[in-house]
Amino acid sequence: MAAAHGDRLAAALASVLLCCCSLARLAQCGGGGVPQNYTAMFSFGDSLTDTGNLLVSSPLSNHIVGRYPYGITYFHRPTGRCSDGRLVVDFLAQAFGLPLLPPYLQSRGKDLRQGVNFAVGGATAMDPPFFQEIGASDKLWTNLSLSVQLGWFEKLKPSLCTSPKQCKEYFSKSLFLVGEIGGNDYNYALFKGKTLDDAKTYVPTVAGAVTDATERLIKAGATHLVVPGNLPMGCSSAYLTLHPGRNSSDYDAVGCLKTYNDFAQHHNAVLQQKLQALRARYPQARIMYADYYGAAMSFAKNPKQFGFTQGPLRTCCGGGGPYNFNPKASCGVRGSSVCTDPSAYANWDGVHLTEAAYHAIADSILNGPYTSPRLL
Repeated sequence: MAAAHGDRLAAALASVLLCCCSLARLAQCGGGGVPQNYTAMFSFGDSLTDTGNLLVSSPLSNHIVGRYPYGITYFHRPTGRCSDGRLVVDFLAQAFGLPLLPPYLQSRGKDLRQGVNFAVGGATAMDPPFFQEIGASDKLWTNLSLSVQLGWFEKLKPSLCTSPKQCKEYFSKSLFLVGEIGGNDYNYALFKGKTLDDAKTYVPTVAGAVTDATERLIKAGATHLVVPGNLPMGCSSAYLTLHPGRNSSDYDAVGCLKTYNDFAQHHNAVLQQKLQALRARYPQARIMYADYYGAAMSFAKNPKQFGFTQGPLRTCCGGGGPYNFNPKASCGVRGSSVCTDPSAYANWDGVHLTEAAYHAIADSILNGPYTSPRLL
């Protein structure tokens, strides 16, 4: 029964997850108030950060991420981003006066000394053998996991700097965004029919993979690193549609599923514990946790204050239903439609957020209380 239900969820979210599926300077560590002028930025992760790598790596993804209405708000064309416009990584780059990061797989021949984006939609923190072990390898949409992305960075590094002195100076002015990553690891397990209790046993391993990647970057010379936690998955209209609660007590005041949000918070708590241990081992590095969950819940609880007049749960782009998420007519496929004003919505396609929501998160982690230690 559980496996069948998981397969139902997998089939329904497959097309959507192919996509994944302020303006101030950051402060330097210790000084508190000395502006950090970043001259380069490097990002890793999944569809919350991917700016076009999935579009190149998976021809099948052209059916979704490479077609209208993705990209309609800012770029006025599909770019490979799983939203109507810019992502958190784009707003961060613009805040630091950097160009939007080009996707690594589309960057041949380009000068990447100002940074590049290694994130891939659908990517996982864990490598494929992990999913083979739990019986979910058939649910993977890409093998370009976090470790593969780190390998790309290490391959690129000699073109960025050569001598130890040059690399130290270069990376002292570079920002690394490690994630968001890990959400798909749990999604694939749940797609296979695993329970939330099963998924909870994977949390130390998945969170450990994120901190291991962070440590690997520190050893490669990274000094300033932002590591985001997971978003509130219980507020995803896809989960709300396909895993509805049995009674009203299963939902919080916003209308999100409590158990799924509790799970996301558990992952984030374990990740923060592991990051704290990493800080103790590498006191010279500034390791900043970005609370995507808290930032997202701030507008979920007070949507109109952020301009989300259509609320936080209903999607802008979808095919009908209580949350405008229809697994048979997901965003970008026949039978779906797109709203006239994406900025009035926080939810874009059932799994990903709108540009307006990503802007709110970026602003919150730049200028608000949602980074630890504080960015400013």
